[in-house]
Amino acid sequence: MYSKGNTIFWAVIACLLWSTAYAGIKLGLQYDTPLHFAGVRFMISGLMLLPFTVKPAAYIRMIRENYKVVLSVMVLQTLMNYSLFYLGMDLVPGALGAVIVGSQPLVTAVVAAMMHEEERLTRSKIITIVFGISGVILISAGRQAFRIGTALEFVGVLLILGANIATAVSNVIVSLKSRGMNPIVLSSFSLGIGGLILYLVSLSVEGTVRVYRPFLYWADLLWLSFMSAFAFSLWFKLLQRPGVKVSELNLWKFIIPVVGAILSWLLVPGEHPEMLTIAGMIVITLSLILFFVTSGKSRSVTTIKQ
Repeated sequence: MYSKGNTIFWAVIACLLWSTAYAGIKLGLQYDTPLHFAGVRFMISGLMLLPFTVKPAAYIRMIRENYKVVLSVMVLQTLMNYSLFYLGMDLVPGALGAVIVGSQPLVTAVVAAMMHEEERLTRSKIITIVFGISGVILISAGRQAFRIGTALEFVGVLLILGANIATAVSNVIVSLKSRGMNPIVLSSFSLGIGGLILYLVSLSVEGTVRVYRPFLYWADLLWLSFMSAFAFSLWFKLLQRPGVKVSELNLWKFIIPVVGAILSWLLVPGEHPEMLTIAGMIVITLSLILFFVTSGKSRSVTTIKQ
């Protein structure tokens, strides 16, 4: 049986890896188009995982036996999530996009409660989500003013919310229906084949990109590919653990904007700490600590009563 502390530790590791994605995507898109870049990235991710899966015959058998789950995760997590995310972020100001993306734990909690009877919206979850989103808003406000000024920006907000919903449904499916399946096989197939589809779509929608790509681009692409391969495999494994609730696990994604802001200060010229950003980080950190403490106490009380 896995301890709660062990699950949280690896959830934080996955979120720390994901927090590097925004800076990496921003860098890569200077030399590539969105769908092409995402497609190549995920194809490489899928290939990276193949040596760590199982023998080819067992791999094919596992995909065939769990094809409904595998196809659902590929469509929702890779195709829908990243297509809607890239298209939406292209239409809205960066800070507004960060707030909408940061609402993912709320969207996941609501979707999980609708799809699974054990995923209830408890008081501690609601308090953590409210303070977490407040912290994301403060971080975004400290870095850039956010607004919805045009109809296209409103469409962008809806697209990003759609991406959040797709991810949430995918997480619940992995938690409920993929137990017993090798998580590395699941992530390698969904990332690799999903990336191939995105790549083929990019050729017809975006055309062939013929620009010079420096070494920094290729290093960035390899890092993003490795990060996706490792983080998704780890996340799927955590979702499969007995007793792990999808909504609670996704609360730790609130640390992504915190680390993302710190990385921007360190790596992006002109970025520097703002009081609102620091306040947002403190709010998010305290909300997660409070949830960890209160949820642990409530479980202890429940165990004693039983």
